[in-house]
Amino acid sequence: MTDQLPLPAGAVEPGGRPVDFGEFVRRRGAAERLVVQPRMGFGDPARMREGLLATKLADGATVGTLTLDSYTRVGDHQAVETALREGISLNGYPVVNHPAATTAAVLDGIRDDTFPVQVRHGSATPLDIFRALGRLRLNATEGGPVSYCLPYGRIPLADSVRNWADCCELYSWLRDEGVEPHLETFGGCMMGQLCPPSQLVAISLLEALFFARHGIRSLSLSYAQQTDMDQDREAVLALRRLCAELLPTSNWHIVIYAYMGVYPETYRGAHRLLGRAARLAVTTGAPRLIVKTVAEARRIPTVTENVLALEYATAIARATEPGDIAAAERADSQTYQEARALVDAVLNLHDDIGQALLAAFRRGYLDVPYCVHPDNAGRARSHIDADGRLRWAETGNLPLGSIAERTAVRKITSADLLQDLFHVRMMYDEPGAELDDALVGELARN
Repeated sequence: MTDQLPLPAGAVEPGGRPVDFGEFVRRRGAAERLVVQPRMGFGDPARMREGLLATKLADGATVGTLTLDSYTRVGDHQAVETALREGISLNGYPVVNHPAATTAAVLDGIRDDTFPVQVRHGSATPLDIFRALGRLRLNATEGGPVSYCLPYGRIPLADSVRNWADCCELYSWLRDEGVEPHLETFGGCMMGQLCPPSQLVAISLLEALFFARHGIRSLSLSYAQQTDMDQDREAVLALRRLCAELLPTSNWHIVIYAYMGVYPETYRGAHRLLGRAARLAVTTGAPRLIVKTVAEARRIPTVTENVLALEYATAIARATEPGDIAAAERADSQTYQEARALVDAVLNLHDDIGQALLAAFRRGYLDVPYCVHPDNAGRARSHIDADGRLRWAETGNLPLGSIAERTAVRKITSADLLQDLFHVRMMYDEPGAELDDALVGELARN
């Protein structure tokens, strides 16, 4: 790597050495059907501690989150300093700028063997973030060289690949201190919506292989809920199968994200959608769910709203039978066939997976619909068909040949795109739509 720095002296370990995040989630998920997690982040340390404590005390199996602010995400630490000095509110926790002792105090007595904490950040240039995590033995975070560059970053993809290789190697040194580092891919959440499930599965798996290549042995792989429950089940089962076939470690699990696109505005619609995400996780054997709240369509949610979402998802999970997924996981589904074709095409480009990813985007073997980053070919397009499934409209140079599931080759107009972007909101906010159960009112009253 380009910056061979040892872990900083005087590292802080609030609550002792942290547990392996991945092992914890698999164990608790197996015992309680689902581990639930918010995407919570506050700039004020006292409020951040309040949020973590409320998450820990919520009814259900929970893990905590420190979501970082947008200035830290892009490496503008001077802007963070200015905000802290002038009392300007930040939209997340500035882990790089806050002294290590401050963050240790936030975590003290909260992070322990029953409640690990993950850091979420969104950075394509995260070296300073990883250094801060090392100082605090914060051994779980997420991202990826593709997924934290194409939708969010302004830097070239090659720079992101190099940055993330350096950070993985730096993070892996935590094992020298007796701490197992954990990384979660964000590749299953590309653009939040309208990326067909097969490509979400492929990029999530490829980023996990990238992490493993650079020394990370505890992994989770993301998949974001899309437009159709059956198609989502197919996608998660395809991802499970690919993990079993290709990952060089058994220390992995899948994490489901509640829908990341235009969210329902109504209380009823938001909870219906979250309930479907919880059912998706339980019925596909995914042990962890990142929740969304009833406030998502309007503003940053409060601690109370986050806890309500955690407890609602837990209640749905408890009422959902896991079912037998073994046979379904082995099926050569449409999504599995497409995802496997994409993964194989990328891996055949170069022995170094970082170089393979770069070559794949240059050739258009990976091409994210509606992503305007200069390193994305921008020829592939998707649409939601009449049955509500997300399909390819144009495949560009994707190596899918006759495999791709398409209703017809078609041009997507701006009106088509706008309708697809609001499809889920309109479907779940529709007047008269039934709630999946009667838990919402009960939880709200409590």
